[in-house]
Amino acid sequence: MKKILIIEDEKNLARFIELELKYEGYDTEVLSDGRSGLNKAIAEDWDVILLDLMLPELNGLEVCRRIRQTKNTPILMITARDSVLDRVAGLDSGADDYLIKPFAIEELLARLRALFRRFESSSEQKEHHLTRLTFKDLTLELESHIAKKGNDNLSLTKREYDLLNMFMSNINIVLTREVLLDKIWGYESEVETNVIDVYVRYLRNKIDPTGSMNYIETVRGIGYVMR
Repeated sequence: MKKILIIEDEKNLARFIELELKYEGYDTEVLSDGRSGLNKAIAEDWDVILLDLMLPELNGLEVCRRIRQTKNTPILMITARDSVLDRVAGLDSGADDYLIKPFAIEELLARLRALFRRFESSSEQKEHHLTRLTFKDLTLELESHIAKKGNDNLSLTKREYDLLNMFMSNINIVLTREVLLDKIWGYESEVETNVIDVYVRYLRNKIDPTGSMNYIETVRGIGYVMR
């Protein structure tokens, strides 16, 4: 039985989510403030954390950042704030997906299934003992989540790391924006495909600030490829 931690201070909504998830066969626990939610998230192992953005004690962004310092538990952020900047801030803080209130329970369940698929696939990759990817002078240490250029560590956000992982796992394969969005943000995510272009630019600037190596090529009208 999968365990889901719900950190939500709207009692009626939290109770509704809890009842629906229990009906679907999930083991759930609800906490209503950021500090106690953070402590519970770190103290126990969870399959997914549902995290509200606006919380007493500690807000959702800070809770998410602190969880990411010690754990890779999938985090689905839930909020009524739906601007692009709010969504990007949530994703950059370490959230894996973003759900806007009000939402249908069917959408929440679909996003949970997508998160389970993505993280189960990642676990299978570890089971096959794939611990390192290399391309030219780039190296990804998959178990320690470290990216290097030569002997120097690269300071990448989680999204940038995941994007580089996708490219280095698919050398010479053209990846469309839709595929990258599906694999990194999740198919049900409300993030637009042009976000991929923004993150590719961020990644290029970090791995090749002079533009001399051309690690990631643009395939006009389709997407990107590393070759």
